[in-house]
Amino acid sequence: MKTTLVFGASLKTNRYSNIAIHRLQENNIDTKAFGLRAGYVGSVQIKTNLSDIKNIDTITLYMNPSRQSEYYYQITELAPRRVIFNPGTENPEFYKLLGEKGIQVEVACTLVLLATGQY
Repeated sequence: MKTTLVFGASLKTNRYSNIAIHRLQENNIDTKAFGLRAGYVGSVQIKTNLSDIKNIDTITLYMNPSRQSEYYYQITELAPRRVIFNPGTENPEFYKLLGEKGIQVEVACTLVLLATGQY
């Protein structure tokens, strides 16, 4: 089964990352989450360490570009097939780095992709 990692997950119910976790689960997509604060969104545990996260197909980013650079190496080491840059996370510098590693870049909204059957 293909797994999606919600990167920049929030425990706050009004955040898009939190809503995305629920929608991914509703669509029967295996979901993992990484964020700055540990906890649970539904049955999904938000982890604060990437070391035990493996076999990720898609990373959906919910972290602003100024914070992304400290995670470039860790994200590329996860070797996902694609990274979705949600609104507000656009980062041409990171697109280039991912492209050089053969990782597909998608500038889109995960919630829209799910709602329209394009995920």
